Amino acid sequence: MGILAGLAGLMTLTNPGRGDYERYAVEKLSTYLKDDVCNKAQGNKDFRPFLRNSCKTLVDTGRPQIQQIIAINTTRQNFLLFSIYQTELSLPAPISGYQFATVGVGQNFFTYQAERI
Repeated sequence: MGILAGLAGLMTLTNPGRGDYERYAVEKLSTYLKDDVCNKAQGNKDFRPFLRNSCKTLVDTGRPQIQQIIAINTTRQNFLLFSIYQTELSLPAPISGYQFATVGVGQNFFTYQAERI
């Protein structure tokens, strides 16, 4: 019984907070934008590498704004031992909007749902 209570206490202490989630979500979204969206940038064949690099730079410099967007569009349900974060992002074209559901437990995050909206 004492081990179980200790484990529950440890899980409560390591339940990641909202700021932790926002940093996780910014990293995931930034990686997606740079790897998927920026790499699909079209245009003149000679101009394409510049456009793609500029897109990636824009994502990097926009990280604080991305975090604000995530913060505004995220709800957290705290169950003490773990938290569930739900984020709905409506992004400008050509990027689709998305809904994400992520569980935070033990200082880790696991996104179990990602849907295009």
